[in-house]
Amino acid sequence: MSGCSMTTSSSDGKRTTQCTTEPFKVRMGRSYIVDELVEKYLVNLKAIDASYITGLLIGQFSPQKDFVVLAARTPPKEKEAEGSSSNGGRTVSSLDDIDVQWVSEHAKQVSHMLPGGLAVLGVFLVHPPELSKEAQNSLRRLIFAVDKRLSKGRLWKLTEDDVPERVMLQMCSKSRKAICRTFDVQDPKSSAKPADWKYQTGVSASWQVLQCSADLDVLFPMAETSSSNLDKCTKDGLQRWANQIETSICLINGKRLPDHFDVTAGQKKNSKMAQSKLQAQILIPTKAGLKADQRSTASVQACKGFLTVKGVMHCRAYIHSNKPRACQAVEAIKRDLMNTVSCRTEMLFEDLFMKEGSSDRGGVSGQQPLPQRVFAPVPGTGFCVCDYMFPDESLVDVSERFKEMLDCDILEETIDTTQEAAPKQSNIVDYSEECTDNITSEIPTEAPENQRSLQTYVGVAVATGVALLATAASLLYLSD
Repeated sequence: MSGCSMTTSSSDGKRTTQCTTEPFKVRMGRSYIVDELVEKYLVNLKAIDASYITGLLIGQFSPQKDFVVLAARTPPKEKEAEGSSSNGGRTVSSLDDIDVQWVSEHAKQVSHMLPGGLAVLGVFLVHPPELSKEAQNSLRRLIFAVDKRLSKGRLWKLTEDDVPERVMLQMCSKSRKAICRTFDVQDPKSSAKPADWKYQTGVSASWQVLQCSADLDVLFPMAETSSSNLDKCTKDGLQRWANQIETSICLINGKRLPDHFDVTAGQKKNSKMAQSKLQAQILIPTKAGLKADQRSTASVQACKGFLTVKGVMHCRAYIHSNKPRACQAVEAIKRDLMNTVSCRTEMLFEDLFMKEGSSDRGGVSGQQPLPQRVFAPVPGTGFCVCDYMFPDESLVDVSERFKEMLDCDILEETIDTTQEAAPKQSNIVDYSEECTDNITSEIPTEAPENQRSLQTYVGVAVATGVALLATAASLLYLSD
């Protein structure tokens, strides 16, 4: 199969890179609109060391074309970093020693730093000329491994509109020749397809920003309080809650928009269009809000404790400006809410294990604060990335994590900690150590068909202004 090489040209002062095939021309596959900052980043990487460099391509999917707005090299392990500094760079004769697990874990950590609408689109590899023949197979292994790692523990379900292709970019460190291809991660036997890779300036400058603050008070009954059962109860409880979020109603600026409505409609179209902010509300059905055909049998289970996630969490999503549909905006903000709740509970337990020096979760009890979500603008772009800060951490820690995971210099003073700022007197999580033997779900078996108005929905997300008055989110686990 012929490759897709990139040639650079200049027209009217704008730099573009087009993907052509050798030795004959074929029909292109997916198109990738890439910010010029990514090009500069990749070119500067080639002289860092004498061997290969792996990394992630970050951006946004869309039905017609994808947008690449950030690239981040895989941070070297400590031993590799020491070897590189002492020997002037690693020297290898093969790509077989690429640590697939390390790259996949990097992708997972980076995904925690991405707000709604942004995702890991694929991987890149900068390599010396003698390793060019091995590059495609190595990138294929990385793409499938990264997708598998990112899919693990995900609360939301894929839809038919989700893009299955992931991009791989290999670049020669000497000639700067690049090859761009895609793989269908839903097909393990898929072969590489050529793609169109074009550079543009300010790709994310005019992206829409969708924001909301979710007021959560979710209680999960615990059948047992042993450490072996805690994982299952937590995941099952989060999944039930996530199913409610996926089927909820989302209002944008107070309106329920048709799925194919262009959220940029009514705005002035020009090359310097300012970034606009939209407010969202996520509404879940009450008993009376369920349709007649939504039947469910009440469940009964033994209960020895509760797990409660309570507080206000700020959610944010970025939407591309290429005629974005309302359904894409709704999906992005819902998934951001599910991702941030899942990420924080996972981080909290990991932090508690480290402090206690034990993997036994049975000792976790009482009220525990979830990490606070903070945001920081990426220099030269129109979007922010996020991180999670525990009470005993500082902005220095956050800035260092951004540098390590995203290879991006973000100043401490630019990090926004106000979105989930807690007042001096936090709300108290009320609980009872007594628990009834049986817990019955509140989902009815029937509901009147005529009660379908928005009045029958309860909002779990409110306007962004409420975030300033919100308490920090907390997690409560009662042991038996």
